Amino acid sequence: MKTSLRARAVLRCALSLALVAPALCAAQADGLKPRPSQLPVPEVEPVMEKSYSIPAMEIVGFDFLLNRYNHAFSGSPDYTVTLESIRRNLCSSWAVDSDDFHINQLGHPYQGSMYYGFARSAGLGFWESAGYTFAGSIGWELFGENTRPSVNDQIASGIGGTFLGESLFRMASLLLEHGEGVPRPMREVAAAAISPSTGFNRLVYGKRFDTIFASRNPAYYSRLQLGLMGTAQNEQGISTLLKRNEAQANFSMEYGLPGKDGYHYSRPFDYFAFEATGSSANVFETVMTRGLLAGGEYSAAKDRYRGIWGLYGSYDYISPQTFRVSSTALSLGTTGQWRASDRFVVQGSVMAGIGYSAVGTVHGGTERDYHYGTTPQALVALRLIDGDRTSLDLTAREYFVTHATNNAPGGNDNITRAEISLTHRLHKLHAITIKYLWNRRIASFPGIEDSRQTRGTVGIFYTLLGQDRFGTVDWR
Repeated sequence: MKTSLRARAVLRCALSLALVAPALCAAQADGLKPRPSQLPVPEVEPVMEKSYSIPAMEIVGFDFLLNRYNHAFSGSPDYTVTLESIRRNLCSSWAVDSDDFHINQLGHPYQGSMYYGFARSAGLGFWESAGYTFAGSIGWELFGENTRPSVNDQIASGIGGTFLGESLFRMASLLLEHGEGVPRPMREVAAAAISPSTGFNRLVYGKRFDTIFASRNPAYYSRLQLGLMGTAQNEQGISTLLKRNEAQANFSMEYGLPGKDGYHYSRPFDYFAFEATGSSANVFETVMTRGLLAGGEYSAAKDRYRGIWGLYGSYDYISPQTFRVSSTALSLGTTGQWRASDRFVVQGSVMAGIGYSAVGTVHGGTERDYHYGTTPQALVALRLIDGDRTSLDLTAREYFVTHATNNAPGGNDNITRAEISLTHRLHKLHAITIKYLWNRRIASFPGIEDSRQTRGTVGIFYTLLGQDRFGTVDWR
């Protein structure tokens, strides 16, 4: 999807609303009701009406309008689609394209999430909607552009778009279901900002698709952070531009935290984590989500520990000014909570898997100066909770992008991202956070001296908490 400037502005606006709306609405509403871990799991769930034909027509119509818009405003000849270009695409082999990084790695997954939302909000399940997303991406590659269809776009839109789309759909549905403190029209608008295709179906089809997806009252924790970050360490390598200080807005949510009695993980993404960071330096620094696709529950330590384990799907987009990486992956892992005492609680996730990634330097060349590779990757995320006053969050991610160059025999990129933040609650849901973030990239290629890029930042944030106990699940 080679998006025009106006289309990019629409994309950024939509993602900005998706970043802010759920935190402002859901977090404020949470303070007016019991914690999610205290709400009972409903015995009877509403039945959503299904349609297989409506989302298919919507996806085709969406692609047609997107093609016409880009044809009119992008200035690119790639959208001049003819019978000859369609015939050529149907007969040609699939390649790896080199569109701008943020288009391929952020725009395409978001486009895939639109396909997914059309199907999901029409009553279809996760895997059915994933099929529509995958098919919608194939349709765009063959009929939406006159360039050769690309493998990387299919992975980003068809798979990454599914993971992102389910997270956005669940957050929009949760806001509609549990936003009692917010007027209904505002909830509908905010939910549509989070998942536009869901909002479209609710508006156009009214009662047919107005049944709200049953969340089963998961234990969840959300927070919104607004603050300033400054450079503490910088080794920018060949990246030529850098803003030393930046304003940031960060929204994160963990949905379906383990331990709640009666809540089970029978559906994909009954547990998921989502995080997005907006920055004055580069618009979007992160958009990341991971969710449990299939797995089970377990307990240990005389029921002081409860957890889930299984196969996770993830989509990550990270761009800390000096370099950028994006990955769509499958991992094995576990998420759980250990009650060390009545006061101290430890929550966390550990995952390891393999993905397909894009990686490159920011401002080192052009927006098309990056490459792809197979990526073993790992995640460790811990939250240490001291009652209802303080939490210490530690997260580390590593990506090892192998055979990264398209036309060379070898090479790799080793990327590490670590974050530590201390949050102290001041009054009710209001808190202050001190954060340190460290990013490092080491690129190694035959015949070229290793390239190293490191950036460390420290900042202070006002934090609006989604829950008064930092997401602690109490099963006693």
